Amino acid sequence: MNDVVNDEPKNSRGVYLDPRRLAQHGGPVNRAVLERIAGRSIVGSVDLQRDDVVELCRLAAAMETTEVAQHHPLDGKLVITAFFEASTRTRLSFESAVLRLDGKVVSVADGRTTGVAKGESLEDIGEMFNGYGDLVVMRHPATESIRQVATYMRIPLVNAGNGSGEHPTQALVDWYALLKWRPDLCSAEVPEDQRITLGIVGTPGNMRAVKSFVFLALQFAPALKGLTVVSELVDPFGAELEAAVRHSGVEVTVTNDLAEVLPTLDVIYMNSLALLGDTYLKLDSRYRITPGSRLRPHAVVMHPLARREELPQDLDDTEHNLYFAQAAGAVYARQALLTAVLGRLDRLPAEVWS
Repeated sequence: MNDVVNDEPKNSRGVYLDPRRLAQHGGPVNRAVLERIAGRSIVGSVDLQRDDVVELCRLAAAMETTEVAQHHPLDGKLVITAFFEASTRTRLSFESAVLRLDGKVVSVADGRTTGVAKGESLEDIGEMFNGYGDLVVMRHPATESIRQVATYMRIPLVNAGNGSGEHPTQALVDWYALLKWRPDLCSAEVPEDQRITLGIVGTPGNMRAVKSFVFLALQFAPALKGLTVVSELVDPFGAELEAAVRHSGVEVTVTNDLAEVLPTLDVIYMNSLALLGDTYLKLDSRYRITPGSRLRPHAVVMHPLARREELPQDLDDTEHNLYFAQAAGAVYARQALLTAVLGRLDRLPAEVWS
């Protein structure tokens, strides 16, 4: 599909991304930046600064191209994956990341099997987590859940999605794909003719993965020509994200006409489900991309998946499909994060740092 092909591509269709380009961009991975993450909870995008994201993604790329399993980086560490809301990719990629590094997993795959079903509070459950594992990855349908469970927790907490709140590690996965696609976007100064126009199809204020993606995108302002949001809502951001957008200085356009702006976009980030109250709503059927859409040459489409009608399978075998490579990198991005948060960078082989 493109001229850079990984020796062993993880995705079967779409753009193949070579992680070596990112791993080698800018010299060795900055271990000092990553050491600051040890013991830190990652509950929102505010917990990941731009240099954290860059170095985590570069570490993920180095881990993707280096045999690290035989060094057992997470040996002796136990991660609790507590999913009170349905998940396929996020839960499995976290558990795969832990197990491939020789850590252990205790999993809550269905919140109905926990004490919550008997009325137990999340505050009490968080207290119990302290004695059961070394780190908790949690997803919950209630936006306030992360604050509640963290009340008495002393071990790191990683937010895997809280209602209409955030999904910061999905954003890390997304930027891992983008930085592998264009390593030059890491640079503190990106020449104007190499900057990208980023399009968001959806309502970031009500879509946790999209919200976190935009929060991180604003930290990469030097790499952006502008941000275009295609939404049915006049105010698609919400107060918190709107304030961040204003502070960033990024030029933002909001429109409800995807066809009009599509030829101007280099990256199109799509999602279909917005959480309004307790109900998930689908986007208007007008917001679809197909091989016949007026995409720019070499423009790429991203999607956190699962998809619906907005992203038909007809696009899968084209050069615009970045979403399968995006999903394929999830294990490595989460391996990098877990290794840093659990303080096990010293267990990685020397090749990762060279």
